[in-house]
Amino acid sequence: MTVKTPTKSTATAKTSSKAVKGEPLTEAELLKMSEKDYMSAAQLDFFRQKLLTLKNDILKNASQTTEHLRENILVPDPADRATIEEEHALELRTRDRERKLLKKVEQALARTESGDYGWCEETGEPIGLNRLIARPTANLSLEAQERRELRQKLFGD
Repeated sequence: MTVKTPTKSTATAKTSSKAVKGEPLTEAELLKMSEKDYMSAAQLDFFRQKLLTLKNDILKNASQTTEHLRENILVPDPADRATIEEEHALELRTRDRERKLLKKVEQALARTESGDYGWCEETGEPIGLNRLIARPTANLSLEAQERRELRQKLFGD
């Protein structure tokens, strides 16, 4: 059950003059904004742009990996061949992690559209700007995430 705090519904659209002109906020400007501006249109736009950039980077890396793996390099030395295969395996593992991250990015983008972005899914409390800047796909506040990790550690969930 999620209960959103009243601050979400009363958040004002008060933004810096830069945001009003259509220019995205910088990280410093974002952090200077007051708490009552939490998840205002300007802040949501900042995180939407951050998420879209992350998504585009992941997709670009995936296409580069596809092209890289299509290259057929004939190497007669078995040690060199093994090294190349190990590099390909490492690259594929990295892309698999990025595939999972891409799913989280798309979910976060959907939350920006629905108005739920920036709010903890368990408690309804604000996640916090610093946490969202560090991890834009976060869907839990730091306290809720710590509780979840502790439960996983204790119960193996």
